[in-house]
Amino acid sequence: MEQFIYKVLPAVRMMLSKTGLHVVSFFEMQEPSIMKQILKKDSMPLRLLNCFIVEEKLTLEEKLILIQKKISSGTVFHCICFEGFGCVLAGRNARTIFNLRDALNTLLNNDIEASDYIFRTLSQENDKGANSPVLNKIAVITGGAQGFGEGIARDLFAKQANVVIVDTNKDKGTALAEDLNRTHGTANKALYIHCDISDELSVKNMIGEVVKNFGGIDIFISNAGILRAGDLDELDVSTFELMTKINYSGYFICAKYASKIMKQQYHYAPEYFMDIIQINSKSGLRGSNKNYAYAGAKFGGIGLTQSFALELMPYNIKVNSICPGNFLDGPLWADPKNGLFVQYLHAGKVPGAKTIDDVKKYYENQVPAKRGCRVDDVMKAIYYVIDQNYETGQAIPVTGGQVMLK
Repeated sequence: MEQFIYKVLPAVRMMLSKTGLHVVSFFEMQEPSIMKQILKKDSMPLRLLNCFIVEEKLTLEEKLILIQKKISSGTVFHCICFEGFGCVLAGRNARTIFNLRDALNTLLNNDIEASDYIFRTLSQENDKGANSPVLNKIAVITGGAQGFGEGIARDLFAKQANVVIVDTNKDKGTALAEDLNRTHGTANKALYIHCDISDELSVKNMIGEVVKNFGGIDIFISNAGILRAGDLDELDVSTFELMTKINYSGYFICAKYASKIMKQQYHYAPEYFMDIIQINSKSGLRGSNKNYAYAGAKFGGIGLTQSFALELMPYNIKVNSICPGNFLDGPLWADPKNGLFVQYLHAGKVPGAKTIDDVKKYYENQVPAKRGCRVDDVMKAIYYVIDQNYETGQAIPVTGGQVMLK
């Protein structure tokens, strides 16, 4: 099943995307009897969705060759049934596909109302948001449930990207996805997936879920991270290793598995460009006092970005880092219990500071722009990276002039 998910779905999606990005979603068949019912001659699913049947006896490569021939012949279909596996639903936007998937079980009972609903759904497919650089793209954001990650997810969704919110915070991640999906009149979808990016199996499973639901990955934003401040005498080895595991190794693990999907997409659409974007930090460009564990991982992250870029550009996969200044209004800084304002106050990082406001003013005054970095500042850099097809391996500062490249 893993090979099927990793190989077939991205391939089918890109085969169908020659005239505009498609979304495909896998409808797994737990019971052989359900599959037989779908494949029954003149069944309602076959007639409504114009199903194309792929025999189980074929090898994986033979299946892909057969599908490519069908698509090249101009055949229009919304469903490919793979004997022994399930059905791949295909369409021009995610909302259509999710609606079809949800209604397919009802269709199996020859429900007339469901049939009418499916017919209306297919007839109402549209290209709303056609001027957006991320229209119908599949964007995965780690650490996407709050802070910069939440802001990135909201902005991408508003511009008609399909958004996958990856986070360990189930409550916030689920709530954000539900909130985005309540947006009326859109064709895209948001999905929450629980994942610990420092755990390889967790990341591998997450990537599989993304592909099962949407068919591929176009933009992977590695944003998840943690920060624990402290001087050399204070910070213990286990905390240092935890920060390195999440902030450095987590980026590597995510890039490793996201790039597998992107390479498969390139094989079937060699003119198409994709993006892996690391949300780094100004601390990846310049050392940070009593913040060496975080800065060290971020410096290393830029090394990974440059190295990944050299390896992956032959597959039209751009890899860049965005290096924001301090997001002073976000939870990383402003959380009243564990935020950096509290940590830095207790660590004595700001000379003479007696209150959280003292710490905040100190950091605002370090920036020529006299304010912290905001989500819209970061989004401008993200859209630049996505929209262009030439630059890769770069670390782009978004610091209000606080850090200037030499």
